[in-house]
Amino acid sequence: MNRSNEASPMLGFILLGLSAHPKLEKTFFVLILLMYLVILLGNGVLILVTILDSRLDTPMYFFLRNLSFLDICYTTSSVPLILDSFLTPRKTISFSACVVQMFLSFAMGATECVLLSLMAFDRYVAICNPLRYPVVMSKAAYVPMAVGSWTAGITNSVVQTSLAMRLPFCGDNVINHFTCEILAVLKLACADISINVISMVVANMIFLALPVLFIFVSYVFIIATILRIPSAEGRRKAFSTCSAHLTVVIVFYGTILFMYGKPKSKDLLRADKQDLADKLISLFYGVVTPMLNPIIYSLRNKDVKAAVRNLVAQKHLTE
Repeated sequence: MNRSNEASPMLGFILLGLSAHPKLEKTFFVLILLMYLVILLGNGVLILVTILDSRLDTPMYFFLRNLSFLDICYTTSSVPLILDSFLTPRKTISFSACVVQMFLSFAMGATECVLLSLMAFDRYVAICNPLRYPVVMSKAAYVPMAVGSWTAGITNSVVQTSLAMRLPFCGDNVINHFTCEILAVLKLACADISINVISMVVANMIFLALPVLFIFVSYVFIIATILRIPSAEGRRKAFSTCSAHLTVVIVFYGTILFMYGKPKSKDLLRADKQDLADKLISLFYGVVTPMLNPIIYSLRNKDVKAAVRNLVAQKHLTE
């Protein structure tokens, strides 16, 4: 390849976003901003409640606290950039900012996959082996589990980001996305990306396929155990302890499967419409799931609802 056609990544990248649809930008600016504020408020309250209420000092709520913090970090790594792009005519991002954004996005995504599987294991032990639960899920066990999930996610992100950013880039460094999404960045590479593709396939097996399989097997045992409970009230109580987590898992992985599992159109006109649809789906995936998590756990968990009411009551008493 002619080196004159090779663009310097140090000059930064141009993010297309919704440049071709300027009328949509102001509408989505307001919508995404409101959703981002709900994410910060909802997950912030959930973290505060699980810290202040001693009744929620359990492994399940410790993992939930990690999940809420992770969702705040994940959205903060991309949403401010997206909001700024809606208001700025030339949507540029520096090379270093692109690296940081890609790293954080990858790290948070991979960590959430592992964390959701650990939460499934917690529910499995609580329902299928309740007598052993205090021993298996002791603080000496669940804290290293959480640390391990963060370490695995960060390690994967270091590998994927470093492999992507060592590549030479061609043309105008235009990324057809809202953020430095790795697949969109790899399309700009002048060199062979087979190593990147292989590493991403391996990472997807480890951080997507294996956690999904683990969660599925865990819930097979959980459901089988619940069905053996003789009383309807006992079955209802047992299922209520894991229904919120199961709902979050379905929303999280269901959105991923919808995003990457649908067929691509070969017709140019339909391809443009699909490109817009893919961008919007990706945009909402980045904000809807983190926004729904605290809502789901608040609506479907009586302990969290009770803790929130106590927190509000205490606030009124102090005023």
